[in-house]
Amino acid sequence: MKKQLIKLSNINKSYKNGDQELRVLKDIHLEVEEGEFVAIMGPSGSGKSTLMNIIGLLDRSSSGEYILEDTEVSHLSEKKLAKVRNHQIGFVFQQFFLLSKLNALQNVELPLIYAGVASSKRQELSKQFLEKVELTERMHHLPSELSGGQKQRVAIARALVNDPSIILADEPTGALDTKTGNQIMELLTALHREGRTIIMVTHEPEIAEYANRKIVLRDGVITEDHRKEVY
Repeated sequence: MKKQLIKLSNINKSYKNGDQELRVLKDIHLEVEEGEFVAIMGPSGSGKSTLMNIIGLLDRSSSGEYILEDTEVSHLSEKKLAKVRNHQIGFVFQQFFLLSKLNALQNVELPLIYAGVASSKRQELSKQFLEKVELTERMHHLPSELSGGQKQRVAIARALVNDPSIILADEPTGALDTKTGNQIMELLTALHREGRTIIMVTHEPEIAEYANRKIVLRDGVITEDHRKEVY
């Protein structure tokens, strides 16, 4: 039996707009097991990015319960949330979010610095994961000297370096051309085959096809949730 990593129960998210209350997520129930590759889809304004931010502990729900690896995280302090994020979640974003003055190796090291890992160990791990994403020869290059696909590979190496339980990918191919985007998706698929748990937001149906589970949100409600076999 696979381990349950995420359990969301009755998750609601609302924002105040003057006297009006905007409900973005409405009574969301979602469970994700270890080793799943989940694509979250939906039209603009459906709540998919808000849901991703709550799963990634970048935002809090207005109500409901979020259990992450047997820990109820909804009411943790900001300091404890930051520690959980650093150790248990790896992030891959559409715009990469690499620090422009740091080279690829130094960017990958960042989560390890926050985790208090010694310098020699940081370099060893960072080199190992840059090799994994086939960027060994570019590790001393600045982001400005890398292509979009190479930047995203650095971001994926950074997401992996702390060996997190979950990789969250928010529109990971959104800033890439089709060929490069497919290469990045093949890399994520290979990581999934190794047993990694990946949750991805995308608006592209062909990108969602790489996942083995598709969730569709409309108006803050999950309207579809189905799995497929991936060979």
